Amino acid sequence: MAASLRLGRQGILFGLKLSNVNKCLCAPHPWQEHVRHLFRSPWILGVSPVQVQMPALSPTMEQGNIVKWLKKEGEAVAAGDALCEIETDKAVVTLESNDDGVMAKILMEEGSRNVPLGTLIALMVEEGQDWKQVEMPPPNAAAPPAAPPVPEAAAASVVPAAAPSPVTPPKRATSGPLRLSPAARHILDTHGLEPKLATATGPRGLITKEDVLNLLKISPAAKAAPAPAAPSPAPTPAAAHPPPGSRPNIPPLSVPGKPGAPGTFTEIPASNVRRIIAQRLTQSKTTIPHSYASVDCDMAAVMSLRKDLARDQIKVSVNDFIIKAAAVTLKEMPEVNVTWSGEGPRALDSVHISIAVATDKGLITPIIRDAANKGVQEISANIKALAQKARDGKLLPEEYQGGSFSISNLGMFGVSGFSAVINPPQACILAVGTSRSELRLCEDSQSLRTQQLMTVTLSSDGRMVDDELASRFLNKFRSNLEKPQRMALA
Repeated sequence: MAASLRLGRQGILFGLKLSNVNKCLCAPHPWQEHVRHLFRSPWILGVSPVQVQMPALSPTMEQGNIVKWLKKEGEAVAAGDALCEIETDKAVVTLESNDDGVMAKILMEEGSRNVPLGTLIALMVEEGQDWKQVEMPPPNAAAPPAAPPVPEAAAASVVPAAAPSPVTPPKRATSGPLRLSPAARHILDTHGLEPKLATATGPRGLITKEDVLNLLKISPAAKAAPAPAAPSPAPTPAAAHPPPGSRPNIPPLSVPGKPGAPGTFTEIPASNVRRIIAQRLTQSKTTIPHSYASVDCDMAAVMSLRKDLARDQIKVSVNDFIIKAAAVTLKEMPEVNVTWSGEGPRALDSVHISIAVATDKGLITPIIRDAANKGVQEISANIKALAQKARDGKLLPEEYQGGSFSISNLGMFGVSGFSAVINPPQACILAVGTSRSELRLCEDSQSLRTQQLMTVTLSSDGRMVDDELASRFLNKFRSNLEKPQRMALA
């Protein structure tokens, strides 16, 4: 009993001494704090960056080009400041910053082309942080997330089909009388083929028309005379023909990279604008049922009114009157002022006219907003300003998105008439030709007189605007254009 108490007391004393030793060992030392601060400092971990990614600056944009950086590395950035200029599928748009900070690192230099959406193009740091110590992302973080792997079943579906097995000629009938249908007998006599070469697939050994046609496909050159009584050798199979629709094995005449040699070509890189134009035109012509209708408009009243306005120093073009006439007609016929939403037509409350403007980078359609409630002079001023911004590549997204009706005018190039491609999701586009002088019979006085005629062609989406509605629209448009004073009262 005494020994047990003595051992217990010694154990308690040993435990107390051990706890004092642990306290001394675990006591913080100044050098440990310095080391901990060093490893937590930006010199080791780096400054957490604010990522700047390639944004979607238009609904159809899939990639963009970096035209110019407006901020340099180390330069302060405030919210709303312009960071860079990006060429989209429509125009050159300025990318603005959403945060305050400092431009730390530019990842995509000027001139970078076809940068996908979501790609890291720059890094920023918050105010007061050392931009030189920005934490660089891993190499694979600058690229957008890759597409999911294609399942094996889907991958197998795109494997090219195996080459067709060589066709073997049919075996000749060995015994029994030959039975021919009238059509088969006529084809065999016309082509001079031996009936024994055909394989009978009809009932009770009947050689049908299909059997003879199959014989022609396999041996088109077999025009031998009727064989003698002696057994003839087996027919030699004709050379295998390429499957229908395949391209002939002809060596190309053009050699890329040698523009000086005859018959060669030079690859021209397409801009984002022209690439999107090609995609949208292909989409329009392959998915929209186009209908076309044309009408001649007498431009005498418009020409006379232009001269009167010019005396008062008011300069307007024929195209301005066309825009006004189309807008007024759409207001009078709202069933044409529609767009396709994917499930059906969508009626629009306002009339926004898209005007096709040719630029060095391609065609773009700035919009005259609420054109039906504007005068011809105001329309003229708006279209001049928008056309200049389009040629300079300075259009804002809201200035070329959301139109309800398009107009394309090639009259200034001497084109008498043409058909334009619908700009989806709109329902119609009006193609305008040049005005010309023609001698026509006046129905009232039965006399000949010269008229200034202009041909316009309406391309309409048959899902929303049928031929009857398109014809009524053209008649109403012609009435408004031939009587400009009526447009002011509409």
